[in-house]
Amino acid sequence: MSPELRDLPEGAAHKNAPGQILSTRLAWAMLLALASAFALSQAFRTVAAIMGPPLASELNLSPQQLGLWAAAFHFAFGIMQLVMGVSIDLFGVRRTIVTAFPIAILGALVSANAEGYVPLLLGQIMIGTGCAPAFLVCTIFISRYFHHDRFTSTSGLIMSVSGLGVLATATPMAWLIEASSWRWAFGVLVVLALAAWVSIWHLVHEPAEPDDKRAQERPSAWAALRGMLELFKLPHTAGLIAYAAVTYAGFITLRGLWLGPMLIERHGLSLVASGNVALVMTLANMASPAIFGRLDPGGARRVRWMLTLSMVGAMLLGAMGVLALAWSDIALAIGYGLMSGYGILQYGYVREAYAANVRGRALSLFTMAMFLGISLMQWLTGMAASLAQAAGIEPYSVVLLTMSGMLLAGAFAFWKLPQQIKVP
Repeated sequence: MSPELRDLPEGAAHKNAPGQILSTRLAWAMLLALASAFALSQAFRTVAAIMGPPLASELNLSPQQLGLWAAAFHFAFGIMQLVMGVSIDLFGVRRTIVTAFPIAILGALVSANAEGYVPLLLGQIMIGTGCAPAFLVCTIFISRYFHHDRFTSTSGLIMSVSGLGVLATATPMAWLIEASSWRWAFGVLVVLALAAWVSIWHLVHEPAEPDDKRAQERPSAWAALRGMLELFKLPHTAGLIAYAAVTYAGFITLRGLWLGPMLIERHGLSLVASGNVALVMTLANMASPAIFGRLDPGGARRVRWMLTLSMVGAMLLGAMGVLALAWSDIALAIGYGLMSGYGILQYGYVREAYAANVRGRALSLFTMAMFLGISLMQWLTGMAASLAQAAGIEPYSVVLLTMSGMLLAGAFAFWKLPQQIKVP
């Protein structure tokens, strides 16, 4: 049965006001068009795992520079969530993504033509900035136009669909790079991103509303920003931020940065062979959010699941760091991909933990925490790898144990800090 869809005014994002019924087909067409930009965002954030080794070889990059390059996307992506959240409140989903996404396309062009580290870093920052609303517009669209009972499951399905972007940066990208270069890989992503932008421009059209109603219901930019910052006054925000900062970061840092270099340098696999492992890990991950979205138990049980699964993820990363065997690294990476979709449970938590009138801001803040957390983890693990190399220690063990420790720290903070199971 299709979920109920409501055609709500843009400014009444979380009100239970009556509206016209939006056809299921049209709503899904719009959502999938938005998800195409999200899929490209997923591709851009995971290119380092396959592109990293040849790029580092050609431009003579250190592990720390490679980590900073990968982290730059997520830092720009995360820091811009405040701006994008306010923009969606003021101007809507369509205008925000249509205006921002071309910056990512230009950034990819800059990266494809980079002759040194500085323009490469600049291109990555532009890509992260342009992709910043890609994830948020999907969650806001689902929250506004899909029935609230299907929020977690629909979000999980879109997360799984967006995995096609991660899939593209596995074996297909490895083949392309071996046949041409990492510059051509960026060129292909430019073409695909342009196609995604055109589909959004053509398909996504939000309901019109009277000018007087729009002016009455939409906050000023300062009021929207202040409202988001006021979420920190709620006691359960700190624990959620700490947890969100490491959960998705674990998967993206492994799959999007260190998996390829680790398999190539630690075990001597070829670029295509490491791409094959990334492909299987990505396929496992694509199924995971949809599965956990449907299994979401809600309430206090959801919190127990979130804590337990985060500890399991930390154990898998720790085992990879300690064992350092080819078969165990491959098996544990695939296993981690399969269970990493548990992060989708956080969306149900956000929906229950925040009142309807601040839920959009909470999703923006939560998304910002996730991607700033990725930036932090990739930067720290890059630094850890460089320090380990300088000390004559195998760098990937240090990287994986650092990631494991960060996951445990986030789960501990979420456990010990105040929690809110359901709003009154």
